[in-house]
Amino acid sequence: MAKKIEENVMNLIAPAIAQMGYELVDVEYIKKRNEDSELVVYIDKEGGVDLDDCEICSNGIDPLIEAADPIEESYLLCVSSPGIDRPLKRPKDFEKHMGEKVDVKLYEKLNGKKEFTAILRGYEQEKILLDIGTEELLELVASKIALIRPHIEF
Repeated sequence: MAKKIEENVMNLIAPAIAQMGYELVDVEYIKKRNEDSELVVYIDKEGGVDLDDCEICSNGIDPLIEAADPIEESYLLCVSSPGIDRPLKRPKDFEKHMGEKVDVKLYEKLNGKKEFTAILRGYEQEKILLDIGTEELLELVASKIALIRPHIEF
């Protein structure tokens, strides 16, 4: 149900967000017990977003979401920046980080590990190529990856 809500909301608000000059990064519906659920809309723009940008988008998309009424229960609308460690989900995300270190989390262990850092070397449809420091590149099917995001060095 959450995926369907996220997809419906994304399709509904994408044109309005683009018209305001922002990139719609993702929509996440977080169902909570004993408190209002959250509909989180992640936006971005060149140079990053600030609180004013979030407010502009929130005011612009709230009437659209209210009119379509895609969520039956009460919820809070949150508009946010995806942050510098935003997960890579779309081809554009992978292209932007090609040749860079990424943190990978898998659903199941591979060689005894579920989490590791590698260099992103390729992306095709459902296959991701990673340099893990061995002679051959590691090829993973996207469905095996729980999360992949840019590696942040502190």
